[in-house]
Amino acid sequence: MKRVRVVHYLNQFFGQIGGEDKADIPPQKKNGPVGVGQLLQKESGGCFEVVRTILCGDNFAAEHLKEIEPVVLEWVDEVDPDLFWAGPAFAAGRYGMACGTMCKAVQQKLGIPSITAMHSSNPGVEAARKEIYIVETGDSTLDMKRVFPKMVALAQKILDKTPIGMPAEEGYFPRGIRVNIRAEKRGSKRAVEMLLKKLRGEPFVTELPIPQFDRVEPASPISDLSKAVIALVTEGGIVPRGNPDRIEAHNASKYCKYYIGGINDLSGEAYQTAHGGYDPVYANDDPDRVLPLDAARLLEKEGVFGKLYDYYYVTVGNVTAVASAARYGHEIGELLLKDGVQGVIFTST
Repeated sequence: MKRVRVVHYLNQFFGQIGGEDKADIPPQKKNGPVGVGQLLQKESGGCFEVVRTILCGDNFAAEHLKEIEPVVLEWVDEVDPDLFWAGPAFAAGRYGMACGTMCKAVQQKLGIPSITAMHSSNPGVEAARKEIYIVETGDSTLDMKRVFPKMVALAQKILDKTPIGMPAEEGYFPRGIRVNIRAEKRGSKRAVEMLLKKLRGEPFVTELPIPQFDRVEPASPISDLSKAVIALVTEGGIVPRGNPDRIEAHNASKYCKYYIGGINDLSGEAYQTAHGGYDPVYANDDPDRVLPLDAARLLEKEGVFGKLYDYYYVTVGNVTAVASAARYGHEIGELLLKDGVQGVIFTST
């Protein structure tokens, strides 16, 4: 059996270069597999051979996507692979954007089939799922062993040009492509049967999923804003430098409360972001971009509202379960009400 020649794109972490301290490294190439590239070869049963690995730091990629694209294309073209494989990126937003962008470029400009994988919350999904196959993953590397076989199986079908099943069957994100198939029952009969199941309270599966949105009643307006106590709350992960309470970068298990009484501005020397779902460079440079303390102090000084609450609440909204986020919101709201807060400026990333 002919071996499939693969070029593998990795970030600094999976490329075994380092963590966030190495997120600014520019692209570099290495011959053969690196890190999880060895798992790729193993899961394929030796059918896939990683002939080149391309590594790039997450920050560098996020800030220079257009600049690194031609570099990656050149390095891929040099070794004439059969497949371009990126990631998996799981819930890492910067990594996911790079994986999706590079896969699209390689497939569209070099004509080489490309595949990647990431969590549904990753912004790379919406950026690339219509053009390439993206296998759905869990939010962390704990899902690695389950995901690799799915990626290998799907990649093999793409290469062999064999029929690819529906997203639910193969494990990839829907691409917005509708395919006509011959069904045993006509559409009207299937629709009536589904309606009857719904009326009887029986389980059913729709052929056209409709987005579901929570209905949230808006809060009553503040009667006199000029006398109101206003609090700052964010899911953007702004914490004191060093993240003393260890809020997780994704799927946060907690929220924290920090004192800002008498502070007019959040400096990068004293504060940082713990959020793992967006490029931290600009937030770390000026945390006010995420938690607008400086602007709130100006409004307080101008008398737009009465007083800024002496503490702010923070969590990380990256891949955090909806149930957890809702609970945090209710608990924070109750605590603020007890302290006489009438309104909240909430920032989301």
